[in-house]
Amino acid sequence: MPEPKATTDNSQEVDSPTLSTQAVTTESSTSVTPKKKRTKRTVTTGQMHVLATFNNTIVTFTDDKGAVLSWSSSGTCGFRGSKKGTAYAAQVAADKAGQVAKQTYGLNKVIVFIKGTGLGRDAAVRALAGLNIYAESLNDVTGLPHGGVRPRKARRV
Repeated sequence: MPEPKATTDNSQEVDSPTLSTQAVTTESSTSVTPKKKRTKRTVTTGQMHVLATFNNTIVTFTDDKGAVLSWSSSGTCGFRGSKKGTAYAAQVAADKAGQVAKQTYGLNKVIVFIKGTGLGRDAAVRALAGLNIYAESLNDVTGLPHGGVRPRKARRV
């Protein structure tokens, strides 16, 4: 059923009694500032980080401060299961990440940091030659144990 109409002092019909007591608000106009055109950032020198494990290879291109420009992995390139740990999968991942870094940012010289013991260590670095990206230096940053794990308890005879 429709709600009965309420009248105010001025004999005007109002849909609801609560509307008669509320003040009418007007929209305030806000000025819209034009957006500045974004300039294309160019990074000519940077770093390439390769994490090569037995199950996957992750390749990351960064600028000199360490901010990520592009990255790729064997898994994102479509390899599944045991194929992710192969040298070819690492090469494809390095190609994909390198193309994005070169086309978007103009990257042409990198310092390479390699971590891990997987098959993709060398293949990822060799992929740089096909992209005309110069590898300035190669650094192995694989973690090494200082004291190793705790030995077994001594056997009592």
